Amino acid sequence: MEITKQKKSMKSLMWDIIVDISWANISKKYFGKSRSWLSQKMNGLDGNGSNIEFSEEEKETLKKALYDLSNRIKICADKL
Repeated sequence: MEITKQKKSMKSLMWDIIVDISWANISKKYFGKSRSWLSQKMNGLDGNGSNIEFSEEEKETLKKALYDLSNRIKICADKL
């Protein structure tokens, strides 16, 4: 019996922050893409229902975007 490990979608990995972030702005600012493009990537499905994933480069871009956003939030909080 072969046991396969099911990959979690990017959306499920980031569920804790998913509703608190403007994904449309992140998509445009860091990727130069539409909100629907990022939404499809996050859900792991393209508009035709085919499976898609973030490339390694896209994962790195998303990681840097989240770090940048967290730093910007911290700077704003420190000004209070």
